[in-house]
Amino acid sequence: MPRFDKQGLLIAIALDSQSKDVLMVAYMDEEALARTRETGLAHFHSRSRGKLWLKGETSGHFLRVEEIRVDCDQDALTLFVKPEGPACHTGARSCFYRKLEGDALVRIEG
Repeated sequence: MPRFDKQGLLIAIALDSQSKDVLMVAYMDEEALARTRETGLAHFHSRSRGKLWLKGETSGHFLRVEEIRVDCDQDALTLFVKPEGPACHTGARSCFYRKLEGDALVRIEG
């Protein structure tokens, strides 16, 4: 089973199950992992709010989890998901929509 850190968290990386693109990175606690497994919808631990967060609860852009993988150290997860809309709160498909070019961030998707 996954091993949570001293704060009770582990890293969760959401990947598009079709394209394998990284959509977002967040944290999960035991409750978030349990709710994700129960519902099939990605839940995370909001560090800023200190509480459970269902991705898409306000935007409607849910992440439907198809598979959860655990890394070799058991301290990180990859969630293979089917996104229902943009994953990023900015409206971008992925939170990784910019690349570092010199001293600037350059948008890589329209």
